[in-house]
Amino acid sequence: MDYPKVPQEINNIVGDNVKLLAQLFPSAVKDGQVDLEALKEELGQFEEVDKEKYELTWAGKQDAKKKAQEDVYNRTLNYIESDSKNPEITENLYIEGDNLEVLKLLRQNYYGAIKMIYIDPPYNTGNDFVYNDNFAMSSKESDIAEGTRDDEGNPLQRNQQSSNRYHANWLNMMYPRLKIAKDLLKDDGVIFISIDENEINALKTILDEIFGAGNFLTTLNIKLRHEDRILKGDKDFHEVVEYCLIYKKGTDYTQIKRVADNTSIEDYIYEIIEISEPEKIIKLGNKDVAVFNPNQYLANKTNPKETSLKKVNIRGTLKDGNSSGRFYMNYLDSITDDFGYLYKVPDIGDDIFDYRYFVKPSSEKFLNGSYFQGVPVNRSDTKELPYPNFLDMVNEFNNVGYEGDVVFRNGKKPISFLLHLMKLAGIENEKQCICLDFFSGSASFGEAMMKFNQDGGKRKFICVQIPENLDKSLDLADNNTKPSISASITFLDSIKKPHILTEIGKERLRRSGEKIKQEIEAANAMLKIGEEPTQVPDIGFKVFRTADTNIKWNLYNSLGQLDTSAMTHTPDLADFTMGFNDIDVVYEVMLRQKDVPLSSTLETLTDIGSRTYLYGSAYLVCLETEITEELIDKLATLDPLPIKFVFRDSAFKDDINLKDETFRRLKNLIERNSGLEKKSYTVEFI
Repeated sequence: MDYPKVPQEINNIVGDNVKLLAQLFPSAVKDGQVDLEALKEELGQFEEVDKEKYELTWAGKQDAKKKAQEDVYNRTLNYIESDSKNPEITENLYIEGDNLEVLKLLRQNYYGAIKMIYIDPPYNTGNDFVYNDNFAMSSKESDIAEGTRDDEGNPLQRNQQSSNRYHANWLNMMYPRLKIAKDLLKDDGVIFISIDENEINALKTILDEIFGAGNFLTTLNIKLRHEDRILKGDKDFHEVVEYCLIYKKGTDYTQIKRVADNTSIEDYIYEIIEISEPEKIIKLGNKDVAVFNPNQYLANKTNPKETSLKKVNIRGTLKDGNSSGRFYMNYLDSITDDFGYLYKVPDIGDDIFDYRYFVKPSSEKFLNGSYFQGVPVNRSDTKELPYPNFLDMVNEFNNVGYEGDVVFRNGKKPISFLLHLMKLAGIENEKQCICLDFFSGSASFGEAMMKFNQDGGKRKFICVQIPENLDKSLDLADNNTKPSISASITFLDSIKKPHILTEIGKERLRRSGEKIKQEIEAANAMLKIGEEPTQVPDIGFKVFRTADTNIKWNLYNSLGQLDTSAMTHTPDLADFTMGFNDIDVVYEVMLRQKDVPLSSTLETLTDIGSRTYLYGSAYLVCLETEITEELIDKLATLDPLPIKFVFRDSAFKDDINLKDETFRRLKNLIERNSGLEKKSYTVEFI
């Protein structure tokens, strides 16, 4: 019997892309290989791009693409329970590590599962630290000469404007991360990316390439500084805005509109008084239209009231956007020498009147005519309007330093800004979704999600941040940045935490969560009888940290032989790396399962064995060193039955007969216990 192994690799990104291609063009993929000729035949007549084409390219782009396709080997996420808050019940995650590595580690678990991604990456201002991804095509000589390569293997490097690959370094960092981010988004998901004018053009071009230009939604222009509050007088221009690019994953995304009050009558301030009989009656279409010259009517202004009229100028899209605009353009716009004439058209409009007045421009100086409409009969109390792409957040950015109750002055984003983005993402109506920030900084996004969930939502956040060593950053920082880093270090000293950026993020989540809880409980204490108390949202988070693998994936020695002696006498050393623990092994196995969130429950089945674990009520991971008949008997009675059983190969000491006998017994017992109900499950080994 063939027993499959838990795969060492996590992702096969190229293979996944081929599968997507096969879904569109089955005949173009044959036995896992792409038939380019067949693909061309499927596409029919099309124009191939020439060497000269519209594209942004840069030194290292091809390697950036390869970087996005590479798997992450021998790395994992270790669970840090001591840093977590409410780990038994929370579904939020805080992950410490290089975000490209983390995105790849999460890819199987969260493929197509994220509703909203927000990131606030380095803006590439010349003082930023960018991720050192060590691209194979990078110019080693020039990097070493410029001192940009980190000989100690640190993941961050300062990207100076004097670098000969200043823009390329930044693009090489962003490209693979955005490629993986797209994989994680749901089909109706949306991504928001903060940026300033340094790289907005390059960023938009690579986003067009990755997400498709047709999926670009808008650029938010965010005013964050007052025009007169100039900090650097030596600059040519004082930048008062920055930007946020918004892209959807695909056509399943529906843009949310803002709801506005529609009950106002303040625009209904006109009354038309016919002084005399019309000058004439003319036929326009199938309607008999009364024509009044300028001396035969009055258009008086009055106080707003339900029976008055609103004057609507016919211009832009309104010319063909409703029946009145179309009537004017079809019949009245072409009439000349009728300046100021009034046309009374019967049977048009949806107000209380059985006619509608149209008026021509008063002179040739004006181009557009107008019509007068009454209050619509079936007008709803609210109306939907598009959100503007301009936000004035000067006050919010001025006060952002006080938010979160932690000292972090390097690019914090206001909570109100993030709450606004969450509304734009449409998660107001989706209370169970997962949202991600993989440049999470001081974890503002996590705090914003906790606040958003005060509406009773159970949305989950994943914050990812590299554990940046602030002491090293201080050494490399320029004089403008040193004070803010020093302040953060002083703050960490005050709470007795190491000088690591992620300590600020975790502390902020702890403090803001408690503050939200206290505010809700205080408000609930003031409720009157019969009023519903507000539920405290999920204010906890589980902490994970990237680490080397805990599993020795290859049990064979250099001679290709199993070390059965080690499997018998020191099985843990045979199977796992030094310093491992069972919980981390279970999570490492789970990173290779599809659609299994890391926030799922993990319990030890102590009635079966001290090292037998049930993950998400569906995956059983048995790390016992010996598999007994009694253990198999107990596993077969689990209800509900796990969909997958994972065992250690070493538990069978290379005894194929024992393995066969064991799983025949498990199969027979499960079939006997299930009766007529057929239960399916799989078995894998590590």
